[in-house]
Amino acid sequence: MSAVTIQQMADRVAQLLEERLGLGGKGLAAKLKRAGRSLPRKVRDSGKLLAASAQKAQNPKLLGQIDMGEVTEAYDVCLKHLIAIDPVDRKRDLFAGMVGSVGFGVLALVIAIAALLAWRGYF
Repeated sequence: MSAVTIQQMADRVAQLLEERLGLGGKGLAAKLKRAGRSLPRKVRDSGKLLAASAQKAQNPKLLGQIDMGEVTEAYDVCLKHLIAIDPVDRKRDLFAGMVGSVGFGVLALVIAIAALLAWRGYF
């Protein structure tokens, strides 16, 4: 496996992070840092390994230190998780959560006002 292949793997994972999670940043390492805890630990660690390997692959002397099996496995872990994410479903869930939260707040406010009015004798 060559340095170009490792860089292509890192670029593909970075592209998926941008497409599926809407993360910006320059390069895989920056996107992983922005993702934070939105990714599972195993995927985060695999992405970090892939980013470090892509950085090492830029230097021909360090290319021999890279374990290609680990890089391939890390790439597969990242790809498997990121392909399973549906961006439309994610946005829909986020919107539904916000609507539910606001609705609960309004309901609690109405109940509090009704209780206050009942306590003051207006009901």
